[in-house]
Amino acid sequence: MKGATLVALAATIGNFLQGWDNATIAGAMVYINKDMNLPTSVQGLVVAMSLIGATVITTCSGPISDWLGRRPMLILSSVMYFLSGLIMWWSPNVYVLCLARLLDGFGAGLAVTLVPVYISETAPPEIRGQLNTLPQFLGSGGMFLSYCMVFTMSLSEAPSWRGMLGVLSIPSLVYLFFTVFYLPESPRWLVSKGRMDEAKRVLQQLCGREDVTDEMALLVEGLDIGGEKTLEDLLVTLDDHETLETVNEDGQMRLLGTHENQSYIARPVPEQQSSMFLRSRHGSLAANQSMILKDPLVGLFDSLHEKMMPEAAGGNTRSGIFPHFGSMFSTNADGKPPHWEKDVESQFNKDHDDYATDDDSDNDLRSPLMSRQTTSMDKDMIPHPTGGSTLSMRRHSTLTGETNMGIGNGWHMGYRYDNGEYKRYYLKEDNAESRRGSIISLPGGQDGGGSYIHASALVSKSVLGPKSIHGSAMVPPEKTAPIWSALLEPGVKRALVVGVGIQILQQFSGINGVLYYTPQILERAGVDILLSSFGLSSISASFLISGLTTLLMLPSIVVAMRLMDVSGRRALLLWTIPVLILSLIVLVISELVHISKVVNAALSTACVILYFCFFVMGYGPIPNILCSEIFPTRVRGLCIAICAMVFWIGDIIVTYSLPVLLSSIGLVGVFIIYGAVCVISWIFVYMKVPETKGMPLEVITDYFAFGAQAQASAPSKDI
Repeated sequence: MKGATLVALAATIGNFLQGWDNATIAGAMVYINKDMNLPTSVQGLVVAMSLIGATVITTCSGPISDWLGRRPMLILSSVMYFLSGLIMWWSPNVYVLCLARLLDGFGAGLAVTLVPVYISETAPPEIRGQLNTLPQFLGSGGMFLSYCMVFTMSLSEAPSWRGMLGVLSIPSLVYLFFTVFYLPESPRWLVSKGRMDEAKRVLQQLCGREDVTDEMALLVEGLDIGGEKTLEDLLVTLDDHETLETVNEDGQMRLLGTHENQSYIARPVPEQQSSMFLRSRHGSLAANQSMILKDPLVGLFDSLHEKMMPEAAGGNTRSGIFPHFGSMFSTNADGKPPHWEKDVESQFNKDHDDYATDDDSDNDLRSPLMSRQTTSMDKDMIPHPTGGSTLSMRRHSTLTGETNMGIGNGWHMGYRYDNGEYKRYYLKEDNAESRRGSIISLPGGQDGGGSYIHASALVSKSVLGPKSIHGSAMVPPEKTAPIWSALLEPGVKRALVVGVGIQILQQFSGINGVLYYTPQILERAGVDILLSSFGLSSISASFLISGLTTLLMLPSIVVAMRLMDVSGRRALLLWTIPVLILSLIVLVISELVHISKVVNAALSTACVILYFCFFVMGYGPIPNILCSEIFPTRVRGLCIAICAMVFWIGDIIVTYSLPVLLSSIGLVGVFIIYGAVCVISWIFVYMKVPETKGMPLEVITDYFAFGAQAQASAPSKDI
């Protein structure tokens, strides 16, 4: 995972620059106002111009990144940062300054919108939460260093606000270097364009190994949107020669995978033994459906994590039961399956136009996902119209694999050929400690009994299946509706409700407004009294406190990084938002009840620091993490653009209105509003936001689709 970590670090330099700029403009506004004597409304406009730029660029960044790729947009972001820094260094008047702030907003908008998407598309599920917390860490780190610079410059006789703002162009050059010469393109985007060879090379770089068969298969499956999905509880055992004759009897079926020479026999959980296991996902949906307002989808995801293997929950990438599945694809020396039919290949050429970007025959979705090897699968895998021949597999003596297989964090993908098409199975072994006795014996083994393991499977039609029973050509999914029409898919609509809702509430909890105007807020809170003994002016003291506040954020973010893939996103939100509410209540009380200047100042400062630290542990990084995880590959850019546009519009409203609110209703009124929004946020998270830790992106989106479809099909009865 070293490759994915280094790539994520390089990409998050853009967030470092955004944090740097946020803190710099907060400090520079004090001197800009003194130099130009700006009215309050114009002060807000100077700050808000970058937010306006971010909002404008966000409206088109998603679709353009789906068209051109994630990497070119990150390069454009670094260029915008560099140009804005140079112009702010030179700006002779407020009009040029506003233009520079607009360009700065373009760079920030691209970085904030696309860096989480880029990290999610390049990171393994086991550490995706940790890596996607890096933008928050580097952003806060940039703020700390910027406040240190502003504080140092404030000690001089004539601080230069142009110098404060113009320094941005220096680190932006580092960002430009990494985006041009180091960052690879997103493998998921490459697969969506049919550039399979490039995607495979990028995955090998990110994973640090040659065999990326499972990952490639998963990425291709992620191209599909919607489709009918079902949920099954299965008993699974290793396939061997003795069980071949019993397949398709008594509900048994063979599951094939992306690796060679191993398959599994699966059968439904018998009704008489269903009480031995945890409640099914169907039961979770039905139980939560009866709860007023709470989304049944939340219960569905909760049940997945209740059933998760302990090793997977702790980040172990290898399952003890599913080391790997049997190979689904095999090729001959020239790389093409011998049973390809002309009608299938001609159909591929017809459908391929929407995906391929060049004429290289090895660089499209026909190319095999695995290294080209010849096996006996060619003649045995596909059933013939007159009879169903099956695959002869080697027998393995144990269920534990010696290699790192699967699609991530204990999840596995299998295939079953049924009535002329392949069905895809996303499988997850149940928590062995929570279902004692689930390794059971059932008829079907060599001695009349075999050991079966309980697993849950989300089943849908595979995009890799053949058009008919005559071959297994790797073809892209059939032509789908236009991208905008895909937003009407039930799972996508449900995900948009979660993404848009949490972005709105995050902004109106007030964090960005507080951050932008921290010096003014702390000065009004009397923080200068605490540092008067050091001979610092009130302005310099407020800068110093702001820098120390952001410094204290860093260990809080480190804690969040550790917990993001262990406790999970939802749990962190539910535990940290109440602390935000409590700190805002104490702030209000400290403003209303006068004890002494020193005590009130200390209490206000402590509450602001507490608010910031717990915000960056939960509500800071998690909305962007969730939004980068819950949308399908083909509409991820568009949906992220919608969520980001809401984010920036809310940011504009909060930032532009805060000076007016401070002068009209004061800090008490402002923090009462923010506290009320935090209460609403907690309720929204509890009712609507599911847990996504440790799940591959494609599995998350499929479960969103299943939950939405199941609820729509049975709105008033058990599912």
